[in-house]
Amino acid sequence: MAAPCSRMASRCVFHFLTSYSRTAVGNASFRHFSSSAVCRNLSQTKCTTQKAGSPWSLTAAVYLLRPPVISAEYSPIEQRYMELIEQMELEKSVLSDHELRLLEDADRLSRKQSDDYDSDEEEQHGDQEIIMAQDLEDIWEQKLKNFKPSPRVRADVDKDLTSAERCLDESLVLLAEQQVGSQKLWLLPQTQWQEGETLRQTAERALASLPVGFKATFLGNAPCGVYKYKLPKAARTESSVGTKVFFFKAVLSEAAPPKAPDAPLLWLKKSELEEYLKPAYLQKVERFIINL
Repeated sequence: MAAPCSRMASRCVFHFLTSYSRTAVGNASFRHFSSSAVCRNLSQTKCTTQKAGSPWSLTAAVYLLRPPVISAEYSPIEQRYMELIEQMELEKSVLSDHELRLLEDADRLSRKQSDDYDSDEEEQHGDQEIIMAQDLEDIWEQKLKNFKPSPRVRADVDKDLTSAERCLDESLVLLAEQQVGSQKLWLLPQTQWQEGETLRQTAERALASLPVGFKATFLGNAPCGVYKYKLPKAARTESSVGTKVFFFKAVLSEAAPPKAPDAPLLWLKKSELEEYLKPAYLQKVERFIINL
């Protein structure tokens, strides 16, 4: 009894579906959609978007680093640690060759002063002049007194913000004064991207366009940071909304050339950037500027 009932139920459902599909096809209010029409509409939309272009202009900037030239001063904890290590090395060390020679010279002098001294023991040296270890120490001491190291702090140079020779024990960053709209701002050296070049090439061109030629090594082809800003509402258009700045890292590979007169360039420490950069710009830049 159950089998005939199930066949009747399935036949009724099948009849209902077939009648509904005929009614839907015959109804004029329904439209058939083809895959070719959908693809054609999508391709037209894509072409329209590509022709419109991006309302953001692209710019590449260079974070040019001058690393420290001399070692930095020890901090108090570093000074204490260095003294501890020196004391440990002194306690666990053995006599050096020079210290052994001092002992040998002292023993030779004591034998010369003794009554049973035999001059034949010194025949191995022949007529060669013997330089005692103490004589060497006196010579070295005199050389040390005549040696005058260059000063670590140079008041006349360290205060000159345009010199790359200032603050030799710290890292410096190059800033350039550039025209942005109707005002001049201190920024990392930058220039606008041109069609047909990569952003790395744009950054290299920004560095080459400075009044002073710098030889630098770029650290990779990918930017280390990005900063974007919108134009004032009065200056915005549908095709120009703002600018995106991509930053690239570079390190001076040679000593900086002599500064050009009146060149709008500054070499600043990280702690000095706040005085010259806008807060929003500085917030992005500080993320990838490090002190070596």
